[in-house]
Amino acid sequence: MVKKKQVYLDYAATTPIDPRVMQAMMPYFSEEFGNPSSYHYYGQSAENALENARDKVAKYFQCLSSEVIFTSCGTESDNLALRGTAIQALKERGASHILITPVEHHAVTRTAQQLSKFYGFELEYLPVDQLGRVNIDDLITRIRQDTAIVSIIYANNEIGTINPIGAIGEICRSRGVTFHTDAVQAGAYLSLNVNSLQTDLVSIGAHKFYGPKGIGALYVRQGTSIIPAQTGGGQEFGLRAGTQNIPYIVGLAEALDIAQTERENRIRSVKHLRDHLIGTILEEISDVQLTGHPDERLPNHASFVFYGVDGNALLMMLDIEGFACSSGSACKTGNPEPSEVLSSLGITHDWALGSLRVTLGNFTTAAEIEEFLSVLPKVISKLRKIR
Repeated sequence: MVKKKQVYLDYAATTPIDPRVMQAMMPYFSEEFGNPSSYHYYGQSAENALENARDKVAKYFQCLSSEVIFTSCGTESDNLALRGTAIQALKERGASHILITPVEHHAVTRTAQQLSKFYGFELEYLPVDQLGRVNIDDLITRIRQDTAIVSIIYANNEIGTINPIGAIGEICRSRGVTFHTDAVQAGAYLSLNVNSLQTDLVSIGAHKFYGPKGIGALYVRQGTSIIPAQTGGGQEFGLRAGTQNIPYIVGLAEALDIAQTERENRIRSVKHLRDHLIGTILEEISDVQLTGHPDERLPNHASFVFYGVDGNALLMMLDIEGFACSSGSACKTGNPEPSEVLSSLGITHDWALGSLRVTLGNFTTAAEIEEFLSVLPKVISKLRKIR
C-alpha cells in the first residue's frame, strides 16, 4: 500500500523550524554550552548570546532590551502576564476586577478563571461581535477603576480575526489600567511595535513563526508592577528564575528577525492562496459559513463551519486523504463539543460542530491548495450522507 503524500495545512498549530534558525542555534548545544550566570569565558559567551538575542527581539517590539523576558512558551508568557500583574495590583491598590474576552486562548482564559477561583477576582467577559472583534464602546463602558488587567487577544488562533489593539490600548492607558495582548499568532505576520499597539504586556511563542518549540517571550513595559512566575536565582530581571535556554533563545530571536524582515513577502505569498481557498469553498460547497472577520484576519488563516458535518470525522477523513488541518485551536482537537469561541460568536450547535481551520505557511503551494479544493467537497458530501 502506497502512503499518500501528506499536505500540511495547520501552520497556526505549529511551524517547522527554518533551516537558518537551526543553523544559528546549533553552536549553543555543544561548542558554546556555558551557563550565562557563570563568570568564566563559557558563561560570558553564553551571556553575550543571550543579550544579543534580547536586543534583537527588542528591536521588533520597539522597546528597551530590559523589557524583554524570555519564557518557555507563549502559554507561560500569558500566565506570567496575567497572574503576575493581577496579584500585584490586588496587593498594591485592591484592584480585583479582570476583563478579558470569551475568545481568548485557554492560556489566558484558564489563568483568569484560576485567579477568580483562588484569589477572589471578579472575572468579566468583554463581549465580541459575530466576527470575533471587540467593540471599543463596550470596553469604555466596562473598564473600571478597580480593573487589575485587561487582556485581549491580538489575532485569534481559531477564527483568525485581528482586534484593534492600538485603540484598545489607548483606552486602557487613559484609564491607567494594565493592558496585555496575546500576540502568539501575530508574530509571523503583524507588527509587534508596542508603542503603536499601546500595550504594557505582549506574549509571543517561537514555534508559531518557524522557531523552536519550548521558548517564548514576554514584553513587560518598564514600570509595570508584576511579580515573578517562578523564584530562584533571579534570572530575567527577577521575573523568571531558572538557567536560560540559550540555544532556544537564540532560535527565537533569529526566527523573529527573519519573520519580521520577510513579513511583507510572506503575506503576499499566502494571502492570494488563502483568498482563493475561501472564495472557492464558499462558492462550491452548500451550507458553509466563513468564521471570523472577512478582511481583518490573519493573511494565512481560513476557517469555516459546515452545517450537518461532524468536525472530528471531517478531520479524520481529510487526514486519510493526506491533508493535515484542524478544527480550531490545536488544544481542542478531539473535543466533541463546540468551542467556546464559536459559541461566543452566536453560532448554533448544529453549525459549530462542523468547524474546520485551514492555515497556510511558507511551504504551501498553489498545487496543494487546488488538490485540497478538489477533495474537500467530496468529503463534505460523504459525511453529510452518513450523518
